[in-house]
Amino acid sequence: MAFSDYKTALVTGASGGMGQAIAERLRSNGLTVHALARSEGKLQELAEKSGVIPHPVDIADTAAITELVKGLEVDILVNNAGVSRPGSLLGSEAFDIDEQINVNLRAALHLSRLLLPGMMERDRGHIINITSMAGHYEFGGHIAYHATKSAMHTVSRQLRVDAFGRRVRVTEISPGRVETDIFAHVEKISPEEAKAKYFDGFEMPQTSDIADAVEYAVGAPQYVNIGLIELLPTLQVPGGLRTAKRVGDEVVLTGNK
Repeated sequence: MAFSDYKTALVTGASGGMGQAIAERLRSNGLTVHALARSEGKLQELAEKSGVIPHPVDIADTAAITELVKGLEVDILVNNAGVSRPGSLLGSEAFDIDEQINVNLRAALHLSRLLLPGMMERDRGHIINITSMAGHYEFGGHIAYHATKSAMHTVSRQLRVDAFGRRVRVTEISPGRVETDIFAHVEKISPEEAKAKYFDGFEMPQTSDIADAVEYAVGAPQYVNIGLIELLPTLQVPGGLRTAKRVGDEVVLTGNK
């Protein structure tokens, strides 16, 4: 088990959802876990519950994360933090685009830049990027989210090239719909409303299933790199075929979305 080779992990977006589940799982495997998020209160609750080391920080603040990781020997980096904004490019504001690029892509690049050299020097390490099926499939709207997650898919591939020759592994975990509070945040509705709209009556993966995938990738023998795990509900299919026709000024869509 490669867990015995590692001592320390850093998880972003750890105050809730998948990040919290991953942080707890890594901690339960005996690792020292540095948990990063903007929500100080939720991080403190997690620290009291599981023993992680809380770091309330905005990961889009490059100077802050540079100072935070200075002197840390991090064996496992989990780039999990992510934000999404609804709508197509036609309805996007500048902030919507900039925030998604800063959190979903730029912060992950900088953390990888800061921590990968130490992993290579020690000849051990694992970078885990939590992306999304949105990085591989089109499902309408959310263009900046699709773009950043697609970029992180490329980053995951390229990191393997950059770390070639050293025992540094890179895993991309690409979930479909998972029962988290992301939809409440995206649509600015209550968790109860989001649950009724997106989860009630559906057979959804839980955050523990994502933590299982992380545990599987990290726990594989050191000579095995699990490159990509696509984790979707059995009853969710990405893609589909739509065709539009014009009837006067009306656009009629046919086929399944």
